[in-house]
Amino acid sequence: MTSPPAVEQPVHRCGALLEYLARRLRLRSESVLAPLGLRPRHLVALTVLRARGGSTQQALASTLEMDGTNVVGLLNDLEAEKLIERRRSPEDRRRHIVELTEAGVERLASAECALAAVEDEVLGALGHDQRETLYGLLQQVATGGVEAACVEADTGGAGAAACDGVPLC
Repeated sequence: MTSPPAVEQPVHRCGALLEYLARRLRLRSESVLAPLGLRPRHLVALTVLRARGGSTQQALASTLEMDGTNVVGLLNDLEAEKLIERRRSPEDRRRHIVELTEAGVERLASAECALAAVEDEVLGALGHDQRETLYGLLQQVATGGVEAACVEADTGGAGAAACDGVPLC
């Protein structure tokens, strides 16, 4: 019996390792968000609303790539916690404008602090420069190398990468 021909393979494969780290980040993130009454999808919506200074429900649905009905449910969750406010658009009474409340800004800041601690825990073996290198490499992969479409968004003094105004991290 002959063995199959050798194929040039990279020494290391990243997929399984990235999945493992993503899973650790996701599980720890969910556990620190839960006491704040948030789920990851809530956090993403709040972050988008902060970056944009508000949004129509339709634009938010498009950005989040969610069905309009699901966005209504998400916004109902956030509104029940008084983290967002929906109001009719003065230009078009059929549309609703969604904005963060002061409580939403504060809860988002608390969540981001908690998530920073999670990231420190999971990536603790890396120094500051190594984390910056990792971030740059991951951003390059996430954007497909097309950095022209991405801009720096100011998020309370700390620059965060964003595409079309939506933070990538």
